[in-house]
Amino acid sequence: MRQIAMLFLLLALSGCGHPSGVMTPVSLTASTPKTARIDMLVATTRQPSGDPATLFNGERNPKPSMTHVAVSIPPKREAGTVQWPKKLPANPATDFAVTHVRQIQTVGEAKAWFRQRVDGGHALVFVHGFNNTYEDSVFRLAQIVHDSGMQATPILFTWPSRAQLFAYEYDKESTNYSRTALEQALRVLVEDPDVKDITVLAHSMGTWLAVESLRQMGIRDGRVDRKIKEVILASPDIDIQVFAKQYAEMGSPKPKFTIFVSQDDRALAASSLITGRVARLGGIDPTAEPYRSRLEEAGITAIDLTKVKTGDRLNHGKFAESPQIVQLIGQRLMTGQPLTDSKVSLGQGVAAVVGGTVQTIGTVATAPLKIGEKPASRQTGEDVSDALKSDPRANALTQ
Repeated sequence: MRQIAMLFLLLALSGCGHPSGVMTPVSLTASTPKTARIDMLVATTRQPSGDPATLFNGERNPKPSMTHVAVSIPPKREAGTVQWPKKLPANPATDFAVTHVRQIQTVGEAKAWFRQRVDGGHALVFVHGFNNTYEDSVFRLAQIVHDSGMQATPILFTWPSRAQLFAYEYDKESTNYSRTALEQALRVLVEDPDVKDITVLAHSMGTWLAVESLRQMGIRDGRVDRKIKEVILASPDIDIQVFAKQYAEMGSPKPKFTIFVSQDDRALAASSLITGRVARLGGIDPTAEPYRSRLEEAGITAIDLTKVKTGDRLNHGKFAESPQIVQLIGQRLMTGQPLTDSKVSLGQGVAAVVGGTVQTIGTVATAPLKIGEKPASRQTGEDVSDALKSDPRANALTQ
């Protein structure tokens, strides 16, 4: 109980420090320094708040909504950070600021929006994690897109999180509530001829929602659509054994999966305690057996960020707060480039083990990653499931 109390205290502290109600658009003036603008399409199963300062709250709405949101990013800031305004209205010269909001009424209107902003036919769908408001997720995606330099059209799927520390179970059920809506959003993108490929990037509890929606698509169609080429799971808050079953039930062929893990992730440690001391996928050591072999057999790349240091006290948002990692996502994974090259030695296991501090990751990510070769005959998802089901370490990792 003492451990749980300390972890909840850390979570509570991590959520403090910025005002709410930042969604009312502000105007850029002639005296405003040159800022970057990120346009995104936001789809949500949240309930409208009736307040233009927040737009949507944490309650559930059976009818999904779509909104075009533009965010201005100030010229002077550290990569990996979100510059929340200290007071309202936001100052675009120093703060992240919403500059445009427009409700999208129909799917046809959403497709027209995408055609006007299509970037090489690449679409990025971001799914946020636990304890996030609507505006939290909007600003986080804007930061990721800007800092990564990715050439893709950003689409945010934000589900009904109450953004309350003790609402973990409500948030988890909200992801289940939103599974079909996310699947339908992905299908709209798949059916759009202007979309060439789709990358799904999900964080924390949002990884459960993303994987469940892909599983549903796989069960309906026999496989996940080929346009969905990359799935990136950052700090996945998923029971390891459950993930093995989800992965197996997606059908074949599957998208290319990359997971970012960290054994010092305090938020996932709290989740493990809450959910019966079962290890979470995002907290495994991918160099240890049986994970190393089974991930390799499944063709899943695991990147271990345990030694990467950021300002995140929970070590839960390293994928976005490390400039080098977010640039890796934008410059390599988002453009379909492999994480290794011909100089990488083979047979070293599937885990890409990042050494040293964040300053060394740029070099490591572009060449000498320790990543195993794909076997000539890949095993099925059922093999992964069987191995993980019988693995005693699944419950022992957090003890």
